[in-house]
Amino acid sequence: MRDVLAEYERMIATGARVGRAVVTSVWGSAPRMAGATLLAGSGGQVFGSVSGGCVEGAAVREIGEAQARNAPRHVTYGVSNEKAWEVGLACGGTIKVHVEPTVSPRVLAAARGEAGAVVATVVEGMALGTAITFHEDGTDDATPADAWLRDALVAPVREALRLEASTTIETGAPDGTLATVFVEVFPRRPTLVIFGGVHIAMTLVPMARMLGYRTVVADGRAAFLTRERFPDADDLILAWPEEAFARAGLGPATYVCVLSHDPKFDEPALDLALRSPARYIGAIGSKRTHAERRERLRRSGFSEQDIARVHGPIGLPLGGRGPAETALAILAEMTKVRYGAA
Repeated sequence: MRDVLAEYERMIATGARVGRAVVTSVWGSAPRMAGATLLAGSGGQVFGSVSGGCVEGAAVREIGEAQARNAPRHVTYGVSNEKAWEVGLACGGTIKVHVEPTVSPRVLAAARGEAGAVVATVVEGMALGTAITFHEDGTDDATPADAWLRDALVAPVREALRLEASTTIETGAPDGTLATVFVEVFPRRPTLVIFGGVHIAMTLVPMARMLGYRTVVADGRAAFLTRERFPDADDLILAWPEEAFARAGLGPATYVCVLSHDPKFDEPALDLALRSPARYIGAIGSKRTHAERRERLRRSGFSEQDIARVHGPIGLPLGGRGPAETALAILAEMTKVRYGAA
């Protein structure tokens, strides 16, 4: 929903009634993953996609019918092999789509919010339409009547938020039947904090922004930290690591890259990053440098588990050597960590 939120706001501002179709589950080579959203306005506007083009027209019609009856509906679409070829897939698949006459206020609040949240909605079975919002701080807004559903969802919601992946689960309802619940994830926007305004960082920033990261570049050297060097960065912080990280904030959605290649900056930066809940910590340097770094961290009292959090030499071993290739390797490693790939 976040990727079409701006379009939603524009349609609403014109007075249009806006309905939504959202993919809840997929099988086979379906073009879009769970959470993919299509919006249709009463003025004929359409934004987003649930299938890459295969069944968009049918989904728009379903939204119109949902608005006419003022009730949601869960729909299954099959993408044939022939249609799959048209959208660049090797074979077809099946998608389930939840169609709503309007966008839920819960979903809008989660999409508009900065913090991570999950909206869990019963789309089939007992208590159809029941919804609970789970927040990344562990709180939720379940009512006493929804306790059975909340208790069943706590663990899968936590995992879905960790993986940043919407999903569908089935759980037993009090009447002995199964309830199908769509777990829609709205992760906190990730932040990339780079210490060291070096050449690699100049390439890394625009590439990271393309992947949705908020970007912060920090350095203790003013000459390395100019808008000419980093026109696309969201924030530039001229400070030593302690002040820089305090101002940037290192949370569970933060990815830290230590790139200065200068011990007087790198060592305190790594110490601070390891004492934070940062999702990813990477440090530039050779294998020998990293081995020496690991030994210093041991002497500083960090455990092997702590030290293992530092990815070094930074980036996946893709074989590239130039700044852009190194930036690509770093982002590939960050992506692997972000989505829990083995």
